[in-house]
Amino acid sequence: MKQISELEPRSVWEIFEQITQVPRPSKQESKIQAFIEAFADQHRLEHKRDAKGNIVIIRPAAAGRESEPALILQSHMDMVCEKDSDRSIDFGNDPIQAYVDGDWVKARGTTLGADCGIGMALQMAVLIDKDLRCPKIEALFTVDEEQGLTGAMNLGQGMLTGSRMINLDSEDEGEIFIGCAGGTDTIATMTYTPEKAPSAAEYHYYKVEISGLHGGHSGDDIEKGYANSNKLLNRILWNLEKDYGMRLCRFDGGNLRNAIPREAAAVAAIPAAQCEAAEKAFRRLANDMIAEYKHTEASMKIDLEPVAEAPAYVLPADVQRRLLDVLYAVPHGVMAMSFAMPGLVETSTNLASVKMPEEGKIEITTSQRSSVESAKRDVADRVGAVFALAGADVCHTDGYPGWAPNPDSALVRKAAGIYKEMFGNEPKVRAIHAGLECGLFLARYPHLDIISTGPTLRGVHSPAERVEIASVGKVWQYLCRLVESV
Repeated sequence: MKQISELEPRSVWEIFEQITQVPRPSKQESKIQAFIEAFADQHRLEHKRDAKGNIVIIRPAAAGRESEPALILQSHMDMVCEKDSDRSIDFGNDPIQAYVDGDWVKARGTTLGADCGIGMALQMAVLIDKDLRCPKIEALFTVDEEQGLTGAMNLGQGMLTGSRMINLDSEDEGEIFIGCAGGTDTIATMTYTPEKAPSAAEYHYYKVEISGLHGGHSGDDIEKGYANSNKLLNRILWNLEKDYGMRLCRFDGGNLRNAIPREAAAVAAIPAAQCEAAEKAFRRLANDMIAEYKHTEASMKIDLEPVAEAPAYVLPADVQRRLLDVLYAVPHGVMAMSFAMPGLVETSTNLASVKMPEEGKIEITTSQRSSVESAKRDVADRVGAVFALAGADVCHTDGYPGWAPNPDSALVRKAAGIYKEMFGNEPKVRAIHAGLECGLFLARYPHLDIISTGPTLRGVHSPAERVEIASVGKVWQYLCRLVESV
């Protein structure tokens, strides 16, 4: 099997492989910060770090280009940490097990971190390529993009001087992104006094589990019809309660605000006299859901197994009813498509996670996105209103702004022209429903002319994440031409 470091372009893949060996969860970036700064020191490049932990490395301008404005290359250093349920890994300390599989680079049972590790590798390769004759390069690496964009929100004064920026956090080679959605989170909390669980003689206890779903990015994949594990699990529990008097002990579904949930599990009690009928009803409902999602969730598993040891507590009946009703009622998925850019999702919402972090407390995290600021607020308020009807305490995060497209910008025209000249076809120039940091940079530096590009990634924010090898080579050639030509 070919090794990652043997792939071409060699410099990019060697750096990417090194990045996969450095743990870098969001909000735990100290190891990758040390790696970036050591890289700069090794190559005798000036670098600086702001109070938030963002880093800029500077490559001096080539001879004769000293008077030109600096060109900014940008990516984020943190990664989404998702794994298969049977995979054991400490993301804060363990490396990613990346490998070559045909035309793709993948990871064993976890996210790969090509979002945005491959962008970092492209930046760093540009910084040390002695053949490039380019203007001054400011390579910006931001922290905590995946868990709130707090690095971009708090970028230090004076970190950047350039007037043009190439963001390397996109996921489709051959496409130039010129706009993105803004986002916010809506979080609901329910508190209650736990009730003593009924005896094992009266009720039998079961674990209900959904697994094997596709998952994916809550922005870029939201329109693809993938199932939401929280929704599926709740549908089962709602019906078992309605018809068989089920009592709920635990609900644990999803993990990250920006990932469509792939797995969810619950522990529930069913009256002993109803168990046989309830098990048959479960199998019918499970088969119905598998049939409904046969085109998008071929690996879906829905399991019901007895629990040997009865839990100590159940939710009070009224709290259980309100929780199951609100999870059924709260929207998930595409809320509106864009008329301004046909084919683009305008507004969406993601039922990201349902957690019971301690007895007596339920936390439900959702995320909303829209390229229209007022629509973003509207869908967040709508989700919040549904939770409020269930008696939950609701809060909204500050969120982040979208990036309004400017198809007539000089950088967009130049980038599109170079792509057609190099590869013989027009690139797609479009906006993306996912969130990028570009809108936040524009708030701080309104003069910036920005595009976003990158190689082809699939399955991001899930263990199915992979990066297409050939697309990395094309993007490298394109990026080298861009930095010399703009």
